[in-house]
Amino acid sequence: MTTSALILGPMLRYVDTDSASVWVETARAGQVTVRADARTWSARTFAVHAHHYALVQVDGLAPGTTTPYAVDIDGVQVWPTAPSHFPASVISTLTPGAPLRLAFGSCRTSVPHDAKGNRTHGVDALRSYALQMAAQPGRFSWPDLVLFLGDQVYADTTSEQMQQFIRARRDLNEPPGEELADFEEYAHLYGLAWSDPANRWLLSTVPTAMVFDDHDIRDDWNASLSWKREMEQTSWWHGRLVAGLASYWVYQHLGNLSPVERAADVIWRLIAGHAGDAELDLSDRLDAFVERADAEPASYRWSYCRDYGDSRLIVVDSRIARRLDPEDRALIDDDESGWLDERMRGGFRHLLVGTSLPFLLPTGLHHLEAWNEATAEGAWGGPMAVVGEKLRQALDLEHWAAFQSSFRRVAQMATEVADGKRGPAPDTITFLSGDVHYSYVAEVERSSGSRIIQAVCSPIRNPLALPLRSFSAVLSYAIANRPSEMLARSAGVPASPLRWRGILGPWFENCLASVSATPAGLRFRWITGIDRGDGRARPRVKEIAAITVSPRL
Repeated sequence: MTTSALILGPMLRYVDTDSASVWVETARAGQVTVRADARTWSARTFAVHAHHYALVQVDGLAPGTTTPYAVDIDGVQVWPTAPSHFPASVISTLTPGAPLRLAFGSCRTSVPHDAKGNRTHGVDALRSYALQMAAQPGRFSWPDLVLFLGDQVYADTTSEQMQQFIRARRDLNEPPGEELADFEEYAHLYGLAWSDPANRWLLSTVPTAMVFDDHDIRDDWNASLSWKREMEQTSWWHGRLVAGLASYWVYQHLGNLSPVERAADVIWRLIAGHAGDAELDLSDRLDAFVERADAEPASYRWSYCRDYGDSRLIVVDSRIARRLDPEDRALIDDDESGWLDERMRGGFRHLLVGTSLPFLLPTGLHHLEAWNEATAEGAWGGPMAVVGEKLRQALDLEHWAAFQSSFRRVAQMATEVADGKRGPAPDTITFLSGDVHYSYVAEVERSSGSRIIQAVCSPIRNPLALPLRSFSAVLSYAIANRPSEMLARSAGVPASPLRWRGILGPWFENCLASVSATPAGLRFRWITGIDRGDGRARPRVKEIAAITVSPRL
């Protein structure tokens, strides 16, 4: 953590052809100014639970340009720091019609980048990528966006550093123990996640988009009504949920919004409309707002949609927007499903759907989760329903496959797009996901229309334990497909509307993926960081896998 007036950031968030959003956390109230190309843009800070933030809207930029920038607080430059071993932070606006270049991944723990941290959690793939780009800035093309698909922070599995901070505030023997309790602890955890110099430089230069997954709040968040009721019986859950969602809005979601979307956002309107010299304190209103967003999911949307030339990216909330009634379960409720349905359209060369949870799991695991949903809801009687619920929580069986009504509805959307029933069929429809702590590519078996792909990149830094790797690997291979499908059918689960197979993977290394729209098709690449073993802090970048998904002839 820094003693500077600038605590975190600058982070480059939403960027389009002529504007950019720059987010910061500051040590005190003040005026934040971004300077670029002899121009300035400013914003006052707002406060949440004694922390200070600003989002500066930089506009009037030329399309397709790259401009170095600096950040001042109350007239004093705080970024870039001096001396700096990294290139200048820049704002790169989009070029109209240019093909999309995107990096993505999920699941990144906040532990030190030393020998011990690398031994227990592996080398941070994001940091390795940042160091490579910084060392050879002219050799590589920057992505237009890094998409973080959940678990940027782990509120329930904390590091030694985080536990030291918690211990200084409260008794770890009292609930929730080593887990996060309030906004102050979330703010510290985000600081641990985003303050490493290499990652901080990367985040200042490459635009980012984000969406939550369970560990941003707690493992298995909204897995089932039974899980939710169990959490609500604790003395600490309500405070955790409110703090987690309020900090998510500030640290992650606010920067996802375009200028038009921010102007319509109820919380941002309070910030933009604030008059007077005193800093606006959003604490109570933001807490009440996210509390309602959890209780009434239709009151606020966390999902968003972006068009990049001939590609569309849709990022879906698969956590808050759940319907947990055992008689009518859904991963995304009717309101969220309707929103997605409106945006699942043809007319693009590539349609990408970002969902933290893989839509197409390895088929062995898919059928197992479908069976588990049916048994947990009583298909094999009351005693087995209890067992099924315990298995659901113990094995994290709560992906799209475990919400069959939602899986089938989205499968129909994707099939209709692929068949040209919603406008000209794209070359590809690709689900981008994380969560499962291994990476792979799968494809729906089709003889015509768009290719439907699932690409997974997980983890960025949090490798799966060896026993679970074996379990996941077995369920990824064809030998597990038929037995698990028969198990699902025995519980009354109808045949799947889609059939798919793995075409690459799985692999279990920490990694960061990239996807680029090229003339030959959609190009995917996964890289990992390799500890050189020579005592040097700079890891070596290694390509793990690559594949080009060409359009169907």
